[in-house]
Amino acid sequence: MELPLTPLEFARRSRRLYPDREAVVDGDLRFTYAQFLDRCDRWASALQALGVKRGERVAYIAPNTHSHLEGYYGVPMAGAVIVPINYRLTPDDFTYLITHSGSAVVCAHSDYLDAVDSIRGHLPHVKHFVALEGGAGRAGWYDYEALLDEANTDYSKQTLDERDLLAINYTSGTTSRQKGVMITHRNAYINVVGTLIHHHMTCEERYVWTLPMFHANGWTFTWIVTAVGGTHICVRRVDPARVFVVITRERGTMLCAAPTVLIGIANAPDEVKRGAPRGVRVLTAGAPPAAATIERIEGELGWELTQVYGLTETAPFITICEPRAEHSALGARDRAVIKARQGVELITSGELRVVDEEGREVPADGHTLGEIVVQGNVVMAGYFNDPEATAKAIRNGWFHSGDAAVVHPDGYVEIRDRLKDVIISGGENISSVEVEGAMLRHPSVQEVAIVGMPDEKWGEAPHAFVVLRPGTTATEAELREFVRNVLAHFKCPKTVRFVDELPKTATGKIQKYVLRGGRPGIAAQ
Repeated sequence: MELPLTPLEFARRSRRLYPDREAVVDGDLRFTYAQFLDRCDRWASALQALGVKRGERVAYIAPNTHSHLEGYYGVPMAGAVIVPINYRLTPDDFTYLITHSGSAVVCAHSDYLDAVDSIRGHLPHVKHFVALEGGAGRAGWYDYEALLDEANTDYSKQTLDERDLLAINYTSGTTSRQKGVMITHRNAYINVVGTLIHHHMTCEERYVWTLPMFHANGWTFTWIVTAVGGTHICVRRVDPARVFVVITRERGTMLCAAPTVLIGIANAPDEVKRGAPRGVRVLTAGAPPAAATIERIEGELGWELTQVYGLTETAPFITICEPRAEHSALGARDRAVIKARQGVELITSGELRVVDEEGREVPADGHTLGEIVVQGNVVMAGYFNDPEATAKAIRNGWFHSGDAAVVHPDGYVEIRDRLKDVIISGGENISSVEVEGAMLRHPSVQEVAIVGMPDEKWGEAPHAFVVLRPGTTATEAELREFVRNVLAHFKCPKTVRFVDELPKTATGKIQKYVLRGGRPGIAAQ
């Protein structure tokens, strides 16, 4: 008999093989695999007792906690669909996402109970509210731990189809309302297997949760770590100092880092980095890392960084910058340049092409720009309740990423920009990513965003927004000259504005549309 491809199968295997191994660390709480999956069983049973039916949605608003992690098992075990929501959003956003997803149950961490209470009047379709923490005695809320205590492990096991919905993950919504990406059990299973083929992990892995679980199901590491019997180390509040403390205390071996976290780690003060273990493996995605950032991570910390690429719509990984034997012979700088590329298809993800406006593949010359399109096993089932957006994104069987890239002669793909962010100046295409990478090599630059602004002479010209490293200085003229020395002069930013911070989504992506339109909250230094 064929079994459906579902990440729940990984839990079954690890329960049998690793019952006494440490599965989850959350502050002072520690659960073995037997204890962790027993709790997941009880949560599935509790949801069914609350009347949650097959296919109904269960929303989560929570940081990286053990109870949030348990949702990625208990909810699908009950036959339902998990809807992880970005907890950094506003109550109005919560209202939209909970309503749009049609969630029957809302589970919230104690930090967000007040926010949810403030919008209850706009959520008439929600049947139950569950406080993951801090709910004991609170009016209108079930207490999560009390529900688990009352439940048994004998839930009604569902007959799953691998094309059933597992999760609805909402996109960042940087330019429009967030869209609900429908991820199936098969999508997630394939992404887990593909990741492990290219990035080997064992039951000795101690994975540090620096990536939000709500972001594309934690890039499916909610299931990957369990698949190998590794340890989930929950980090509720992520800042560089905290990351180094947890890695050292819990003997962390691996983490995933969105751009904000990666830059923070690379530029952390020496006193914070001191004593950190070497050999930690880091996967990064979300935006192309600069070669200079990679050099700091690998050269100063002795960590190993690998870039992966994908989107929420692709479950999420499409490519990995797979190392080759010939790369080891390169110097640190040249090796970092290659590591900054998005790389090659995962064996399991499907086919990726870079195509021009006519749909023809661009030559592998490292120069000709095209759009990344993909088809295969990890592409979403579509956008929830949005057939128009689905039809726009998936055309002729190919998902269109909106990312502009080149293909190098060795077949490695390199993103040069989002299509909408390519700067066309005097008829020349300028990659904001290329200019950002050049500027990040200046020792005073911590973060930079290059955006195109209207220009009377050239139609559009690049402008830089720069965050300096603490304790350093630089002038506009100095940074412009620095870029002119390494890139063609027309790529040099016309202006440089120094700011305290760059506007970002919760997953670390810079909101360039905010910079193009101006924003009072961005204060010049």
